[in-house]
Amino acid sequence: MKLLEAHIEGLALDMTTNSPVVILAPEGLNKVLPIWIGHAEAWGIAMELSGVEPKRPMTYDLIKLVFDTLETKVERIVITELREQTFYARLYLTCNGKEYDIDARPSDSIAVALKTGAQIYVNEELFNLKSSDSPEMPDIPNDPESLRERLKKINPEDFGKYSL
Repeated sequence: MKLLEAHIEGLALDMTTNSPVVILAPEGLNKVLPIWIGHAEAWGIAMELSGVEPKRPMTYDLIKLVFDTLETKVERIVITELREQTFYARLYLTCNGKEYDIDARPSDSIAVALKTGAQIYVNEELFNLKSSDSPEMPDIPNDPESLRERLKKINPEDFGKYSL
């Protein structure tokens, strides 16, 4: 599997599913990968992206504190595949000289990567999926311009605390 380094292009709310969408973009390519996530996970990602510090540790703060306490480093996260309408990811950690490869949801992985400064990677094949190629892929374009046009049609009040 060829991996592409990626960054978060933005967060949005898909009006057809009423679900938050985190949008990943590979470095140097004009493509995007929208991943539907839960509202709590979107909130955690949005807080980190906006630099908001909670008064008490939230879930991803707690995970970072545990990793720091146990001297565990998040080396990278990888969004690996789409199977049965579900995206999969892996956390790659090192602790006491030992490497760990842990199954995780992409939304949690992305939030942990933001908290720890770890790099985000995506299986290149995921940027090339089209709904016509895979019945599992939601009918959302993977090119930035088409996705931007779809999101422009959404009422701004429906974005809530999320922003593009």
